[in-house]
Amino acid sequence: MRHSEALRQQTLFEITVPERVVNVASVPHRSPFRYPGGKTWLIPRIRTWLASQSQRPELFIEPFTGGGIVGLTVAFEDLADRVLLVELDENVAAVWLTMLSQDNNWLAERVLSFDLTEEHVLEELAAPPKNTRERAFKTILKNRTFHGGILAAGSAPIRSGENGKGIRSRWYAETLARRIRDIALVSNKIEFTCADGIQIIERNSHQARAAIFIDPPYTAAGKKAGKRLYSHHFLDHERLFAVTHNCQGDFLMTYDNADDVVQMAERHGFQTRTIAMKNTHHAVMKELLIGRDVGWVS
Repeated sequence: MRHSEALRQQTLFEITVPERVVNVASVPHRSPFRYPGGKTWLIPRIRTWLASQSQRPELFIEPFTGGGIVGLTVAFEDLADRVLLVELDENVAAVWLTMLSQDNNWLAERVLSFDLTEEHVLEELAAPPKNTRERAFKTILKNRTFHGGILAAGSAPIRSGENGKGIRSRWYAETLARRIRDIALVSNKIEFTCADGIQIIERNSHQARAAIFIDPPYTAAGKKAGKRLYSHHFLDHERLFAVTHNCQGDFLMTYDNADDVVQMAERHGFQTRTIAMKNTHHAVMKELLIGRDVGWVS
């Protein structure tokens, strides 16, 4: 084996995994969502990744936004000139469209004034939304009162919850309202579009000073979690990798740590690195970071 090939294999498969796990309590919580697969734990590495760029990013793209903690952090901490958030799910999109519009304060007030009981929650969610801002409130309501924050069909209201508080255990009205209003303060830096994430990556592939954070539903290598958690769980992972390969700017992907994903990264000439994180049950797990160069990861 040639020396360069040996080094590449070492980069992909033999790097020692650091065991330090980020304390998420030390990271500012910007998003009103309680989102499955949220990336609060990754924020310190996002800062390091963007700081490692040879030039400040002109455009930061999050093509699978979900709860959007990464894009929000970039906007609040001024880590790029502009932020483009992308989400295909119309319910999640409604929240972003409302928070970034003149209806921001309406949404915050609706959260503060809602009388939260299981009866009222089920009654509210049973009524079809009349407009985007009503859809936004219903989405936040379901996200904060259903088990695991799951918005996909088949989820159910929280029963016991935190400290036996039941459906109220994740409904912190004042905190949620404050986060919603804070987002209005950086809305001039953020653009949102309800669209297919891969298409947006492809459309911006010519942007040499773009930084793209890619956190897709985990359905590669036969994983089923994404099917249970997300309404739009189908994703052509091979196409995602091929489109990303053609980007002139830099990117960072996060994926479930699976051999098939590592092999897919290798086929496209990407590097991988596993890092420690805690899941919702506080168990330490390994997640996969993928990029052109992940030597900055510590």
